[in-house]
Amino acid sequence: MSKRRMNMKNLLLVFAGMAAGALVFSNLEFTFDLGGATLSSRPNLALAKSDIENYPIQSLKSFNEAFVQIADSATPSVVTIFTEKTVNQRVGSPFELFGRSFDEFFGMPKGAPQNGGGSNGRKEVQKGLGSGVIVTEDGYILTNNHVVNDADVVYIRTSENRKIQARVIGKDPKTDLAVIKVDEKGLKPMVLGDSDRLRVGEWVIAIGSPLGENLARTVTQGIVSAKGRANVGLADYEDFIQTDAAINPGNSGGALVNINGELIGINTAIASRTGGFEGIGFAVPSNMARKVMTALITTGKVSRGYFGISIQDIDENIAKALHINTGEGVLVGMVVPGGPAAKAGIKTGDVILDFNDVKVKRGVELRNAIASIAPGTIVKVRVNRDGNIRHVSIRLEELETKEVASAKSGAQETASAALGFRAEELTAQLAQKLNLKPGPGKVVITAIDPSSKAGQAGLKAGDIILSVNKQGVTSFASYSMLVKSVKSGDLVLLLVDRAGNSIYFAFNV
Repeated sequence: MSKRRMNMKNLLLVFAGMAAGALVFSNLEFTFDLGGATLSSRPNLALAKSDIENYPIQSLKSFNEAFVQIADSATPSVVTIFTEKTVNQRVGSPFELFGRSFDEFFGMPKGAPQNGGGSNGRKEVQKGLGSGVIVTEDGYILTNNHVVNDADVVYIRTSENRKIQARVIGKDPKTDLAVIKVDEKGLKPMVLGDSDRLRVGEWVIAIGSPLGENLARTVTQGIVSAKGRANVGLADYEDFIQTDAAINPGNSGGALVNINGELIGINTAIASRTGGFEGIGFAVPSNMARKVMTALITTGKVSRGYFGISIQDIDENIAKALHINTGEGVLVGMVVPGGPAAKAGIKTGDVILDFNDVKVKRGVELRNAIASIAPGTIVKVRVNRDGNIRHVSIRLEELETKEVASAKSGAQETASAALGFRAEELTAQLAQKLNLKPGPGKVVITAIDPSSKAGQAGLKAGDIILSVNKQGVTSFASYSMLVKSVKSGDLVLLLVDRAGNSIYFAFNV
């Protein structure tokens, strides 16, 4: 073999090696710190697209076949999630309704253990059920935070009826999303679609395990009823897709799929007065889920941009007073001293018209946009101040948060939507805001729907929850577990502290 041909062969081998290396490292990213280089893997998301959306519709039979193909394509990627949580169940005396003094009267020393259960009583395993969506071949699964939050044991059941142990990779209560993983290869992932391209009126199907394992991977069909739904009270950052595809308890964490078989939403909750399906379901958009999932897998937490202002929408009266058009920007309220906006010269009363060259119409849109941008990024805003237009550049800082991927602390999140109110851990900051006395383990009602049964019963924002169905509330985690066991139609008995007075409230969920 000639020297020229040998050199050519060696050159081809070098190129082949470079191509292989590029392929191997195409799904990895390098991050650097003072100690050197660290390697952080990104989720290897499915990229292959089907061509279901171009399926020819020539008859009712072919129209029917199109939906069958969508279901066949997407269903194997949806799993049922089971959780177990061991809690200490305190066993009380029947005389507790009348006070501990009755126990002492009958010979039981004050503080003595009851029924042989010790000071903590007997242990009880509480079980939960939800749904999840496989998004990578190597076992990453998207679901809701409230499905796996505080669980000691998590496992899934696949469409082939395989039971597989899972572990929680990360949780983000602020969007009610979580990522779990199973050590399994060859799973069928669902392609993540672009939820920004979704239009109101498009056909969608919802897949999940409503009401129980016996109904696993139920498929329902509907349309996109609305986009950008916020102020629903389900999460801190809301940009929900609303659909009339039937969603019921147990569907949480399941898939909302477009006509091309792509995942465009993670089903999260329903709006219902009865606890059943009423044609209003909400799903977290896939684009939001993609960002949260990538952050949880690569860094273990979700870092959000911080602006340092409070904002409000502009109604007709405010617009008239400011001499601007209704829906033209959002109004700046409080400006945090020393925050990014204050440093850039933003003032109370400014109207933010544009954010990064995109017109601002609603406060929730601006809030979500800021949170989706990495801290340290410089953003541009166009501001109306007393009729004068200003262009301001602001370097975002990081929104302080204690929500870390592996943390099991009680997160400030929405309680059961069926109860008709929102409850949170009473932190020192929240106590100051509500003019309440802080204390460890306290849970306070922060918002309530007056038309709900809880609101009609007389519960108010600021009430501190002492017990649920006679079970003491000692932390937000214990409150969440007690609420989790409440089913539609149950009678709930709450004991609350209102301005130092203990008051009972009873209502049906």
